[in-house]
Amino acid sequence: MKGYIHSLESFGTVDGPGVRYVVFFQGCPMRCLYCHNPDTWNPGEGRLMDTEEIIASVNRNRAFYSTGGLTATGGEPLLQLSFLTELFEKAKAQGIHTCLDTSDVTFRGGSSKYLGKLDRLLKSTDLVMLDIKHIHDETHKNLTGHSNKDILQFAGYLDAHRIPLWVRHVAVPGITCDRESLRSLGKFLGTLKNLKAVEVLPYHSMGKIKYENLGLKYPMGDTEEATKEDAKKAYEIILDGMESVTHTRFVSHFT
Repeated sequence: MKGYIHSLESFGTVDGPGVRYVVFFQGCPMRCLYCHNPDTWNPGEGRLMDTEEIIASVNRNRAFYSTGGLTATGGEPLLQLSFLTELFEKAKAQGIHTCLDTSDVTFRGGSSKYLGKLDRLLKSTDLVMLDIKHIHDETHKNLTGHSNKDILQFAGYLDAHRIPLWVRHVAVPGITCDRESLRSLGKFLGTLKNLKAVEVLPYHSMGKIKYENLGLKYPMGDTEEATKEDAKKAYEIILDGMESVTHTRFVSHFT
């Protein structure tokens, strides 16, 4: 099976546990204001590759990935669900750890046909890294162009099916860093028994040059970049929200 791939990274260290081979899928329905990969938006573009070609690339440097594995990111990998499933099934057949980095705005909980396809994928998925842009729906719509309802339902679905989950959240000054929203996000995360890690990433404007190269206006304008301290504070507020639900004390990974 063939799929549209934007790019490949052979030595990824921030896309799941260990050193990973990272496949950037082409196509994404969301238009996050702070997206740093606008060149991945349009589906049907990029390099057309088959699953065997990608697995062969992983195996050429297999020793590097002994503590890591294969990560599918994007773009939105779930736009190419059938291709992604075949890729992960072939990886698992060779003992390669699989990680899906997604926002899953494509989730359709009311469709048994869709859920059947998703369940097949999840059988060969070791870890899901879920990007939750904002916990409040209206703000999420303003930030991404889409509701977050399907995304939060997807998180619950993963929990019900005991799929290990990491959650990522971007700290954007003036948009995602207010205490109430962060604590509400934490309260939601506190309900997920499959949650293994939470990462808060500081907003940066390094993607601005890509917008200029594509002839697009950068949506964030001159929005101030977040510092590591901003991310740390946001993370601690999220933990506080989680602790209010779980009654368990968590230790911050920030130093």
